Amino acid sequence: MNSTAPDVIGRYLTAAADRTHDVLSDCFTDDAFVVDEDHLHRGIAEIQEWRRQTAAAFTYTTTIAKVIERGDDRYRVTAHLVGDFPGGEADLDFDFRLTGDRIAALVITG
Repeated sequence: MNSTAPDVIGRYLTAAADRTHDVLSDCFTDDAFVVDEDHLHRGIAEIQEWRRQTAAAFTYTTTIAKVIERGDDRYRVTAHLVGDFPGGEADLDFDFRLTGDRIAALVITG
């Protein structure tokens, strides 16, 4: 990861890769939301459940291609995933909005 990205983004990506879903509660604000595959997951409990379901459904590796600061407290991480999901490979953008040292919003598109 690039040094311009805040620590919380690195912690989130590490927790997702390591499948340590309980660590996610330290990464997100209480009222945070995630949008992935056009589904909204709001609050810590829903976000943890989304990560558990994703981890149970697929095995994959993630390679970070770039990190771009997109404005105050907004970052885009572009990653390449390879795994056993349909298609086997995907390039995804993770758009983070931070509040303080936590993630307030994460929108994943590909």
